[in-house]
Amino acid sequence: MSLKLPSAPNTGLFKPGYQTQSSEDGAVVRNITACREISQMVRTSVGPCGRNKIIVNHLGKVFLTSDAATILKELDIVHPAAKLMVMASQQQEAEMGDATNLVIILAGELLNQAENLIRLGLHPSEIIQGYEVAKKHALEVLQECNVDEINSFDTVEELNKAVKSAIASKQYGNEEILSNLVSEAILHVLPKHMSNFNVDNIRVVKVMGSSLESSTVIKGMVFGREPETLVKSVVKSKVAVFTCPVDITSTETSGTVLLHNAKEMLDFSKGEEAQMEAIIKELFDAGVRVIIAGAGLGELALHYLNRYGILAIKLNSKFDLRRLCRVVGATPLARLGAPMPEEMGVVDVVETIEIGGDRVTVFRQENETTKTATIVVRGATQNSLDDIERAIDDGVNVIKSLSKDKRLLPGAGAIEAELVEKIVGYGERTPGLLQHAIKKYGEAFEIIPRTLAENAGLDATEVLSRLYAAHSKGTLEGLCVGVDVDDNDGTGVVDAKQAGIYDLLSAKASAIGLATDAATTILSVDQIIMAKRAGGPVMPQQGSGKGNWDQDD
Repeated sequence: MSLKLPSAPNTGLFKPGYQTQSSEDGAVVRNITACREISQMVRTSVGPCGRNKIIVNHLGKVFLTSDAATILKELDIVHPAAKLMVMASQQQEAEMGDATNLVIILAGELLNQAENLIRLGLHPSEIIQGYEVAKKHALEVLQECNVDEINSFDTVEELNKAVKSAIASKQYGNEEILSNLVSEAILHVLPKHMSNFNVDNIRVVKVMGSSLESSTVIKGMVFGREPETLVKSVVKSKVAVFTCPVDITSTETSGTVLLHNAKEMLDFSKGEEAQMEAIIKELFDAGVRVIIAGAGLGELALHYLNRYGILAIKLNSKFDLRRLCRVVGATPLARLGAPMPEEMGVVDVVETIEIGGDRVTVFRQENETTKTATIVVRGATQNSLDDIERAIDDGVNVIKSLSKDKRLLPGAGAIEAELVEKIVGYGERTPGLLQHAIKKYGEAFEIIPRTLAENAGLDATEVLSRLYAAHSKGTLEGLCVGVDVDDNDGTGVVDAKQAGIYDLLSAKASAIGLATDAATTILSVDQIIMAKRAGGPVMPQQGSGKGNWDQDD
């Protein structure tokens, strides 16, 4: 009888090259460690004093930002558990446009607390159950904590209440200028029903040079190029928009033309010229004085456009073309020729102006409300302009969130300190094993005020003890006490309501829900099975010091 050696588990079950990690190998703890890495990466970027990160993506483009959504989008994360957290933050960005950092930090801290409970002997399913109960209670507490709400969307002051805090977390020190610009732009495009507000109606054009104070809002659209024709400005005109080239049309099939002499050749080219002139004259007779071309503008067409005094501009982006159609009320045409009256748009002013050293074309509507407003941002470097654009984007998204829920919560970490107080208290009153998970869920919220204090260079332990002392009183004044990043009075705490620091209830509730879901999903994983990667061996990169991959070295 031959001796039979015991084989490794799963031999013959998978193809060679498969990797498995089970809970006995510490798969849950490894997942938590990977998520903690990401959480700590973006943690130092939270709040007004958050530091910037330099990200160089796979294309070699440099991003200098403290915006968590941008950081995570440009990082090529491979770990499957960490990807779940990133997906949750991307969902928050798509849904609310703000508080993406909160999702990552809170999910990371919830997993951190869960790791301590796992080491104590609690099963992940008990932790998940406790977290779900605590999440439900946290969302109930949020509903009772609103301290203000946006009553009307008619004034800059009311809009600034919500917009300023969102912008201050990205552009601390410039929030006054930027929030006024955003609020002014929003008032220009605000529809009668708030639910119809479209974030895409507010555009940002970045022009390098000067300083942020020189930034302006224009009712209409701005394009960073001059018109192709000699006519550079038009007032009160009809507009025709073409998605096809404004040029001599070529036939769909290729054919051969046989010319016998020079006269026939001249007549052939004259026929093309006459055809082009007839089209431009047709447009002129219809009252069109502005043409927007989505594709090329031919030399011959330009000649006749100049002769008839029509302004023509070429737009390379089909998205810009659609937006401009919305501004002027035109229908984009796929064929060249005079449009029907209902297909033409109307514009009050088209002019070419100089901003800094750049010549730009402005399509402006003079009436009260317009379909699109453009914020022209000035700044010293491209990186700072990009970061300002992200801050403006967050400010505009705040208004989208307000259309769902107008209520505001105290900011500056005040609401998180209140949640710690309320959820830990709720955990104490809960019988059984669930109380451990509920209390740890509450303690996880401490990460936000602690991080705000640490990033501002304050003594986090001292600031937190003052916060908890104020919140334990159970009064409205105590509820509004948050972290003072300026540390004006030396205590490190501030009344968020008096300081005008607010968070959106809808954004906060969404972030807490997504962070909890991400954490519980990761905790419910007990095994990772990874297939062998497809493809051959990975070739070394050029310039890596190993020579080119096809050299025999």
